[in-house]
Amino acid sequence: MAINAIESLPIQMSHTLHVYTLPEYHRDPFDRLLIAQARLEELPILTADPQISRYPVEVIW
Repeated sequence: MAINAIESLPIQMSHTLHVYTLPEYHRDPFDRLLIAQARLEELPILTADPQISRYPVEVIW
C-alpha cells in the first residue's frame, strides 16, 4: 500500500456518529461508514458503486 501512497484510516467515534446523520440512499452499513469518513476527513472515495455518488463526497472511478 505504501508504494501507492495509500494509508489505512482508523475508525473514530465521530465517524460512527456521523453515519446516523447521512440520508439513507445507501443501505450498506460499511459503505455508509466509508462515506462518513470521507466527509469528515475530506477525502475522496475510490469506488464503482453508483449509490455513493449520491452523497456529497468526491468519488474517483
